[in-house]
Amino acid sequence: MARGRRSGRGQAAVEAVTEQVDGGTARLVPDRDRSRAWTLLIDDAPQSHVDLDDPSHLSFEYQRRFGHVVDLAAPPGKPLQAVHLGGGALTLARYVAATRPRSTQQVVERDGALVQLVRRELPLDPRARIRVRTADAREGLAKVPDGWADLVVADVFSGARTPAHLTSTEFLDEVRRALAPGGIHTANLADGPPLTHLRGQIATAAARFAELALIADPAVLRGKRFGNAVLVASDAPLPLAELTRRAASDPHSGRVLHGRDLTDFTGGAVPVTDLEAVASPAPPADAFR
Repeated sequence: MARGRRSGRGQAAVEAVTEQVDGGTARLVPDRDRSRAWTLLIDDAPQSHVDLDDPSHLSFEYQRRFGHVVDLAAPPGKPLQAVHLGGGALTLARYVAATRPRSTQQVVERDGALVQLVRRELPLDPRARIRVRTADAREGLAKVPDGWADLVVADVFSGARTPAHLTSTEFLDEVRRALAPGGIHTANLADGPPLTHLRGQIATAAARFAELALIADPAVLRGKRFGNAVLVASDAPLPLAELTRRAASDPHSGRVLHGRDLTDFTGGAVPVTDLEAVASPAPPADAFR
């Protein structure tokens, strides 16, 4: 483990942390503007941002969109039973715990060394009911009881790519099995022009869920740049009007596609099965500059 000094604006010098984890080189970089906030990077790709003083603060664009889904998944303050596939710095699990006290959460993170780093440097609130399991995301999901989860969040990247076995109809069958009736599945999808992977993932979700929405930067949806899109899926009606309002009012305004618009966007793509599945595309070299 290596540490380096870094000064914040008007703050005493704080330490950045660099450590080898299973997935590469992890760096925890202090936020210059928030006294106890940190950004996690893996091989220089930003993964998570956490504010230990205010875990309800979501800095990353796609995490804010996940936050909207959490906020609208149940009446305000009602506890949720949530499964997080991919842990990172446990940003969204912390958000659920802060905004919905008494929620019960399971986090499945394959990188055991990363889990140890995050627990040591960015400790969880001891009152939070968050269980972290070191396992492959699909294997960990298989251990969730039938109908247990109100919310399943998929945010899994290996080398900045979503593994192939987390992109198929068979994977979504496991998600559906773990979800309670009316539960919500949401996933972080990354793609760039010509958006082949993103369109395929929408078709795959449409083969398993009755209701879908996609939240993304309009430039990503037009195929102008590589970026993240948040998929929201359920068998129950989605809170589309409020999702649309919240996405539009974000600092980086997002667009919500649903219904005919989303079908048209999919453009005839077909569902992906385990036999055809491939990892999501690697981001371009300048994606995180």
